Amino acid sequence: MVGVRVIDVAGLQSLIDVLLARGYTVVGPTVRGGAIVNAPVRGVDDLPRGWGDEQEAGHYRLRHRDDDAFFGFAAAAQSAKPVFFPTDELLWRGSRTAEHQAVSVQAGPDGSGAAEQALPYALLGVRSCDLSAIGIHDTVLRDRGFADAHYTARRADAFVVAVACSDPGGTCFCVSMGTGPKPESGRGAPFDLSMTELVEGGHRFVVEVGSPRGAEVLDEVAAAQAPLADLEAAAHVTERASQSMGRRLETEGLKELLYSSVDSPRWDDVASRCLSCTNCTMVCPTCFCTSVEDVADLTGDQADRHRVWDSCFSADFSYIHGGTVRESTKSRYRQWMTHKLAAWQDQFGSSGCVGCGRCVTWCPAAIDITAEAAALRGAPGSNLPE
Repeated sequence: MVGVRVIDVAGLQSLIDVLLARGYTVVGPTVRGGAIVNAPVRGVDDLPRGWGDEQEAGHYRLRHRDDDAFFGFAAAAQSAKPVFFPTDELLWRGSRTAEHQAVSVQAGPDGSGAAEQALPYALLGVRSCDLSAIGIHDTVLRDRGFADAHYTARRADAFVVAVACSDPGGTCFCVSMGTGPKPESGRGAPFDLSMTELVEGGHRFVVEVGSPRGAEVLDEVAAAQAPLADLEAAAHVTERASQSMGRRLETEGLKELLYSSVDSPRWDDVASRCLSCTNCTMVCPTCFCTSVEDVADLTGDQADRHRVWDSCFSADFSYIHGGTVRESTKSRYRQWMTHKLAAWQDQFGSSGCVGCGRCVTWCPAAIDITAEAAALRGAPGSNLPE
């Protein structure tokens, strides 16, 4: 492929240094609290070098790899969602004047009145599934008639370094959803650079340029033209990953299946296991439901309004005028799964699932959305072929 470069570990450090020098806050994977999470990084020593993960339904464990791969894990505990769409965000702050006769209000993403005070973000190591999730949020939160100003401010000027997935977990099914494992232009949010990590025959990264800005940054890094052998090795990495998915979801006719299964007894079965803990929605990279909380200090002189993540699994989420629309766990799980895999298509023109598998991994009851869809497909009266 013309223009594809290759860098070594020192080149990866140089890439991070260039982004920091350009004023970006670099956010990438790192090990904290027994999990791989996204956090600010300043060098390759902050990355999860030599760490992999084990992911199955209701199961997550870190494991030591037998090599020094930086990105040899399936998916971090969270996607990039909290970077652009924080779990708790101050919308505005009101304060009484010294005379207690008037109120001054500060608005803005950080409550200061400014449009955005944080440095622009550079995301390092974004998987293809999460890149697709960012694209979904761009559609839902930024590109509609009324844009979310807070998301748009954080998303603006973000630099994205994607990474091809080499080691899918037991709960991954991005191939089924058409979202991975290789980042590709035109699928999901655009990337500036995309890397494929190679560890055999020398630790290196095959780098594809996705934007003029990405080309400018890469020009500042000691990057050589990628030889044909490295291009073939990079293609083999993603081909092998495509054949190593831990889960599969049949998507043909899935929307019609879910719409026709509103009275399926399978919802009672899954409700008997579901804890309504909201874990699945908290780790989902595309869920965007929020609530508003107002907090005042003890003096009453200052009041803050926060936007916080919410979940359709919460009983209070559908509370309207003295009653809850979805009182049962059965109705809440049915709402979540039907919206994610069916109604989302009518609402936004795509599936709301990118196949990252986090909802399966982090469910304490080990409920598997792919298994539930397969069970509905095989249930009597589903009227669709298996």
